[in-house]
Amino acid sequence: MTLPPTEQLHPDAALLTRGDLISSARALAEGQIAAAETVRGALGNIAQGAMAMATTIRENGVLHYVAAGSSGLMAAADAQELGGTFSIPPTRLRIHMAGGLPTGVEMPGAAEDTTDGIQNALDEVKASDTVIAVSASGSTPYTLTAMKISKARGATVVGIANNAGSPLLEEADIPILLATPPELISGSTRMGAGTAQKIALNMLSSLMATELGHVHGGMMVNLRADNDKLRSRATAIVARIADVDANTAKHALDTANGDVKPAILIAARGLSLEEAGTRLKATDGILNAALGQD
Repeated sequence: MTLPPTEQLHPDAALLTRGDLISSARALAEGQIAAAETVRGALGNIAQGAMAMATTIRENGVLHYVAAGSSGLMAAADAQELGGTFSIPPTRLRIHMAGGLPTGVEMPGAAEDTTDGIQNALDEVKASDTVIAVSASGSTPYTLTAMKISKARGATVVGIANNAGSPLLEEADIPILLATPPELISGSTRMGAGTAQKIALNMLSSLMATELGHVHGGMMVNLRADNDKLRSRATAIVARIADVDANTAKHALDTANGDVKPAILIAARGLSLEEAGTRLKATDGILNAALGQD
């Protein structure tokens, strides 16, 4: 019987030994680097998946993240950061994790084999939605069931898995294969497979935000400054893009209630908040276009 790559023994597994933790650390680091490099082979489908996600947000749809175990933690982390980073409203995001999101240090391992509750959880899925389904093996029952329900409802499914030919990749609308090597600790997919998943998920959401115009010159211009760290970051963004001093940037942010895009237009073009909002609406929120208007 041939085991899938995520379950095979790594050829350097014997390098993990007691008494020589430096060599063991080197082997683990190399394993993580090798896993991360596999993302390069999936760039086309990652870009396609990001476009589907951007279309969903434009069409007032919902992004659904579905996974179990450590893959679920990676998916949840990406989903939970979209609000603070890109101001994606919580009403446009859902996390479906086998057994529910953990509230303590234990995760129920058996939950990934069950499909209890997933039908009801996905009742609201519609054709304008995108489902991001993640499974290292590509055969997790919870995730596969969620994918089938979502496809039947017309949603676009982006499938992320680490084993070629797995059911998740075979049936997803946009399959993303992250062909990571076997783990240094056999089967511990929270390591290399999880690292590649996190990179791919971060790329999907960052590319989505770029397509939506939420990134300008490498800066997150769709954030709302609602704490000290973000206010400081937002001030620097407004000052840099509008080419004004910090005080002018702060005043513009106050006028815009902490929203960066209108603050930039206020500072750079001397617009009122209402005028800035009108211009952004007319340009679909694309800052380059809004700044170019006379």
